[in-house]
Amino acid sequence: MFDVNELILKKAKELGFGDVVVLSYEMNRRQVRFANNEVTVAKHWHERKVELFVEWEKRIAGTSITDLSEENIEKTLKTLKANLEKMKPKEDYYGIAEGPFKYKDIPETFDKAIVELDDPSEYVERAINAALEEGAKRVAGVLYTDHNKLYLTTSNGVEAFDEGTGIEISVRAFIGDLESGHGTNSVRVLKKFDPESAGRKAGEIAKLARNPEQGPEGRFDVIFDPLAFANLLSYMGWAFSAFAVEAGFSYFANKLDQKVASDIVTIKDIGNLPNGYATRKFDDEGVPTRETTLIENGVLKTYLFNTSLAKKYKRETTANAGLIAPRAWNIVLEPGDYTKDELFQEVKKGIYITNVWYTRFQNYMTGDFSTIPRDGIFLVENGELKPIRNIRVSDNMLRILQNVVALTKDSYHIHWWEVSRPVTTPYVLVKEVGITRATK
Repeated sequence: MFDVNELILKKAKELGFGDVVVLSYEMNRRQVRFANNEVTVAKHWHERKVELFVEWEKRIAGTSITDLSEENIEKTLKTLKANLEKMKPKEDYYGIAEGPFKYKDIPETFDKAIVELDDPSEYVERAINAALEEGAKRVAGVLYTDHNKLYLTTSNGVEAFDEGTGIEISVRAFIGDLESGHGTNSVRVLKKFDPESAGRKAGEIAKLARNPEQGPEGRFDVIFDPLAFANLLSYMGWAFSAFAVEAGFSYFANKLDQKVASDIVTIKDIGNLPNGYATRKFDDEGVPTRETTLIENGVLKTYLFNTSLAKKYKRETTANAGLIAPRAWNIVLEPGDYTKDELFQEVKKGIYITNVWYTRFQNYMTGDFSTIPRDGIFLVENGELKPIRNIRVSDNMLRILQNVVALTKDSYHIHWWEVSRPVTTPYVLVKEVGITRATK
């Protein structure tokens, strides 16, 4: 793939482009789907593609190329050039990173055992059995294995390679039509994979959720399960991007160095997190990934920057460059000092939400949003759980952050299709969360 990169870079220079970034991917993904307690579908994908960023006289564009023939590469570059010639210059564009860079190996990001894994179905069976042992009647879900190679070449002297693996499972357990639970497990090395934990949690929640009643409306203290709070933090990862701030899609705009969260809230983005599902050696400009503190003890410390936006803000890049917009790698909410039992005992009357989906924003600039709890939902009274259903969280992201009052000691790394940006989070207690009745 480096040969393809060099060809693209050479052709781009011949056409007069300035900054050029060529990021090639080789991706191998396996999927095992299961339903009604047995494997139903097994698939395998192999994909090669190039993500391309080009600049010409302060005009910028990006595209993807899957047909890697020399003819198609030339056609694509000429089309980009023709389009850029019609565009206005982006006067606040300040270039890409100057290479070369040195890179360190990051622990627990590549495992040959995942590459050589012949049949992942045994891990599915272990998850199913764990859920059934907890009382589930039906179990469904999906398992993925990933093996990816990245080849990066830029016009500023970067040539970098990274290789990673991953295995993850998402398990839903059912008892009746209204009783379900969800558990996940996502790791980069096989020895840390624990499908049973996902199955057990799904089964436990489904069993607790029997015979739910209509949930209440009003403002309640809410315990968010890691699976649920990871969903909110995953969306928050976009709001931290300086691109989102510039584009008018961030409730963190104009709030640098201001208090935006509770004193106990510290949030980081860690691109070099061992065993992190989005961990990479370098960003899309070749800058070595690192740890960046976004919110420290409630204060917003920085946005996520690439080289150009960092120069505009008179800061350093945070090594979060995407080809166009900076993005988070692994969002980490620092844990607190409560055990899970202690956290639940703090709630005299509140709600425990185990999972959410359909998170939607009514206003990106203010952070007004709603999300629908799914699977087990519980009214909490003096530590006791009573199953409820049919509620919606309707609140504001900044108010959620400001109303965090307790965090557990134990954290969990979450990644699945509703949490596409990986998140590590503890259980979180938030006071006075807006709860409305969901539309049937």
